[in-house]
Amino acid sequence: MRYDFDFSTEAAPRGTNSVKWDSCPENVIPMWVAEMDFPAAPCIIKALQKRIAKGVFGYTLVPDSYYESVARWFGGRHGWSITREQIIPVQGVVPATSIAIKAITEPGDKVVLLVPAYNCFFHNITNQGCETSESRLVWNADTHRYEIDFDDIELRCADPAAKAFLLCNPHNPCGRLWSREELTRLGQICLKHGVKVISDEIHCEITAPGTSYVPFASISEEFAQNSISFVSPTKNFNIAGIQIANIISANSDFRDRMDRVINIWEHCDVNQLGIVALEAAYSDEGAAWLEQMNALVHSNFLLLRNLFAERFPSVRVPELEATYLLWVDFVTADAGKRVADYLLERHGVRISDGAIYGGPTGCRINLACPEATMKEGLRRITEGLDHLID
Repeated sequence: MRYDFDFSTEAAPRGTNSVKWDSCPENVIPMWVAEMDFPAAPCIIKALQKRIAKGVFGYTLVPDSYYESVARWFGGRHGWSITREQIIPVQGVVPATSIAIKAITEPGDKVVLLVPAYNCFFHNITNQGCETSESRLVWNADTHRYEIDFDDIELRCADPAAKAFLLCNPHNPCGRLWSREELTRLGQICLKHGVKVISDEIHCEITAPGTSYVPFASISEEFAQNSISFVSPTKNFNIAGIQIANIISANSDFRDRMDRVINIWEHCDVNQLGIVALEAAYSDEGAAWLEQMNALVHSNFLLLRNLFAERFPSVRVPELEATYLLWVDFVTADAGKRVADYLLERHGVRISDGAIYGGPTGCRINLACPEATMKEGLRRITEGLDHLID
């Protein structure tokens, strides 16, 4: 079955109280926040319509079928064996990150992370009274990708104040799909220094054709016992507003601590429709939709990469191995804000200033849109950069 990745009218997302679309003037193409410009997968829409037709929206139990869907999906697709007791349903990955940090650290502890990093990570850490220990990813001009500085990671994890490593797997915003070898080396460093791993894996299904995501906790039992992972269908299936996610940990002590935080913060109940959406997404139909969506995102990436290689070769454009969020680095100081502001004000396209991710020389561009939108966005971006780049 071929899926339709365009709305029935060009302006369909507008008028839905969309953060992405309705916060921009009508003449602006929004290529910023991490949300697709595709209708949700038909299997999800159908399941939600069926549930809504019942007219019952009360307090909800999480059924056995929900846990079975999570375990079956990750076991079958990614070889990650998950048991029911290891799964804690929550409202979203951002609150889950704060919950995990609160559960396994004390105020004043340091949390190591790779930068540029997802912007909420900085607040997740500092809001719990912890300090960030930021290890900058290193550009490899030969492979056209960002890589981990393991010597720097070793030094940061050896700091007695370092108690946790906040990993993004795959990485947002640099589009890295960390290899088994990279994750293994990272996990071994953390074990050596008694640093616990918190792994945000929300983008795990958005991968380039021919690539494969490796769940951190699936690598070994030692890693599973030293880690907390977050997964969710929301980014992968474009249902972020429904808000459903799962904390997964094989370590019962970690789970007990997180349960305590969840109850103190009263984050116990999850979205009834999120349960329905997750079960529908984690299906054969959902997998087929994902495959086609990933192919379209990759095609959009190739359009941008080839255009930049021809017109703006000084700009660093990494291979997009995962996510639909491309990091482009203009290298010069504070170029991200200058480029983002200029493109919005003069050319009607909104991308994200890299400063909020700890990378002020770059910008983040969302590629999850129909081909026609991508081509028009690229036309506007090209016109703007022609004036900004010599």
